[in-house]
Formats: sequence, structure tokens, C-alpha cells
Amino acid sequence: MNKEPRLLRIGVLGCGPISQIAHFDACRKARNAELYAICDLAEDLLQKMAAVHEPRVAYSNLDEMLADPKVEAVIIGTADQFHVPLCRKAIAAGKHVLVEKPLGVTIEECEELREDLRGKDLIFQVGHNLRFDPGISFARDFIDSQLGEIIAFRSWYCDSTFRYAMTDNLQPLVRTSASARRPAGNPKADKRRYFMLTHGSHLVDTARYLAGEITAVRARRAEKLGAYCWFVETELANGALAHLELAIPVRGDFEEGFRVYGEHGSIQAKVFLPWFHKAAEVECFSAKDRQYHRPLGEDAYTYKLQIENFADAILHGRPQLGANVVDGVSGMRAMAAIARSAESGEKVKLSEVSGGV
Repeated sequence: MNKEPRLLRIGVLGCGPISQIAHFDACRKARNAELYAICDLAEDLLQKMAAVHEPRVAYSNLDEMLADPKVEAVIIGTADQFHVPLCRKAIAAGKHVLVEKPLGVTIEECEELREDLRGKDLIFQVGHNLRFDPGISFARDFIDSQLGEIIAFRSWYCDSTFRYAMTDNLQPLVRTSASARRPAGNPKADKRRYFMLTHGSHLVDTARYLAGEITAVRARRAEKLGAYCWFVETELANGALAHLELAIPVRGDFEEGFRVYGEHGSIQAKVFLPWFHKAAEVECFSAKDRQYHRPLGEDAYTYKLQIENFADAILHGRPQLGANVVDGVSGMRAMAAIARSAESGEKVKLSEVSGGV
């Protein structure tokens, strides 16, 4: 791999699964960044990851890593419940931040974080890596340049128990530690909440990225035979119709995709699990030339690509293409609104919702 002369020195906080599966390797392979430091309270896990990934320094204390002047930016790859408090500490230390999605677990804490960032000259990014899928980027460019006004948008995210046979083979063997810090209780036990935060955050952000701001939702939820399913009638600021579907697990293959119907064309897409590093299969039909257009052969390591854009924005002032704190807050509002609507059966406006999922 070819590295640029000036590399962003990144410290990764959290040596758990997402850092092991994605962030450590992505930092090492990014053309303009280096894995300068790693940090975790679990000393045994920290030493194992330091031996494998060879950062310049390893810290068991966050304050010490944040006090290191050579650490320019921090990636936060911890449990969702810790995201906002850790982001606030990193911001207070003057570090640029890339935090795993979702931004937080309540609207209020996310808005407090947004206030912390106000007036600060820091790049803050939420890890919605699918924005860097070349197929999804191609669809966004087509929407902006050729599609015209959006008439309708539909997207779906259907996880499957069978997909773990694939992902377990694709991902590195994850190391664990009895000393690792975990949230109180077991967040994964509340399936409604866990599935919405983990998978619904992807669904909502992709919809906002492609179709525009969500203003209100009316959701239905079914829980049957161990499966959870949300159908969400969605109102968009641009007046287009939209429908979002989240189903976990389906009795079949993993499915993620979207369709867009517009004034001058349409788009259909099939999205793959990010661990395949395979660009979404996207076909954009243009009424202007009556032809389908699709990208082929693009680099689809989305975790690496998001770090490279993050580093470009910091080092060279280039446009930040990833989700920012406003996107993170809006996504949290959308998920909370879906949860409230599924409970009441009524339409819920995002501007009026509070609390968490």
C-alpha cells in the first residue's frame, strides 16, 4: 500500500470487536492515517492487540492518551452507552473524533454533545460507513445530478441468522477479556432497543443520505416466532413518499437495498455486508439517454474509506463526506420516533420526540 508523507496520527479507544474487525486494520491500510495509539482498560486485551497491530504506543488510561500531543484524532469503538461521554472527553481535550454509530442512546445526550461542538474547530464524524460504499455514493451523485425531484423512496434491512456462517469466516477471530468494561445490565437482552440502535441506525442514515430529511413517521412493529419487524411509513421534508423496513431475523439470506423513483429516472440497489468489501450493486436508469448506469471495480473497503475522508478533512480541509453530529442527532430522533410510534400506533413528528429507543 502507498502511504502519503503526512499521516493523521489516530488513537483508537476500545479494543473490542468493532475495533478488532474494522478500525485497527482500516487505520493501518488508510493512505493518509496511521494507527498511532490504542487504548483499553483491559490490560490483557490491550497487550494482545498491541502485539498484533503494532501501534507506536498503548494506553490503559484514556486521560493519558488524550494528553498525548501526538494523538491528533480519536476513533471511539466502544459500547453505545459510552459513546457520548467519551466523545465529550475527547472534544474537551481538543481531539478530532470519529465515533461508531449510533451517536448515542438518547436524544438529549446527543444534543448536549452537539452543543459541546458548537464553535469548536474540530472534525466530528459518526461511523456510518455505508456512505462510503461506492455504489451508494454513485446513487447519491446520480440523485444530485440527474434524477430530479424524488417521487418515492423505499429501503429495507433484513438480517439473517444464516449470515453468521459467512461473517465468522470473513472476520478475524475476536479476542475477549474478562476485564473489559461493559455497560450495566445486558443491553442486547432488550431486542427491540438493540436491533433498532444497531441495525436501524444504518437504515435511517441511508434513507436520510439519499432521500433527504425525515420529518415524521408512522410505524408498526410485529414480534412473532423470535423475529422482530418494523414497517415505517415515513414523511420526508421534500414531500416524497417513503417506506422503511427492518426485519431481524429473516428466514433466508441477508438483504439490504433501496429503490428510488424520480422525475428523470430511477435507482435500484442491492447492498452487501461490509465485511465482503464489495460495492453495492446499483443501477441508475436515466430517462435522458434511456440507459442504465452502474459503477464497477471500485475500492469498497468502507471502513478504510471513511478514515481517509476523515483524515483528508483534518489535514487538508477537504469536504467532510461522512455523517456529522447533526446527522447523528437526526438519526437518533428518527429511531426514537419509530419506537414511540410503534408503541402508540400514531404518527410521531421528529421535532416533538424525546428520550431514547
